[in-house]
Amino acid sequence: MTLNCSSAERTSAVVRFQFDGEVRLADAEMSLHLAMFAVEGLFGRARVRLDAEYELIEQDQCIDVDAGTEVGAMIVRVFTGLLLREFGEDSFRIERMTPAIHHAEPERTACA
Repeated sequence: MTLNCSSAERTSAVVRFQFDGEVRLADAEMSLHLAMFAVEGLFGRARVRLDAEYELIEQDQCIDVDAGTEVGAMIVRVFTGLLLREFGEDSFRIERMTPAIHHAEPERTACA
């Protein structure tokens, strides 16, 4: 499931949560929903719906969370705390993903 957003303050900061084989991805996703619910208490439901985005990547046993907004960064913090309490610190790892840099091909002009 991906929640879409279109905030003007968005950056390309993504945090990847990679889970070991003992953690069911569905259980981790439920913890993420709980984190989002908690963050609604701080920012309101509408802002969380606008600014929160995540993606489940089942084949890699991970969840990518967009941390490019204030809301997203807070979701990452709360989610991390919940995962530590529920699954333990050895059951997952966290990685900040760097966006791929796309270089535009130089424009070619014909010479006569």
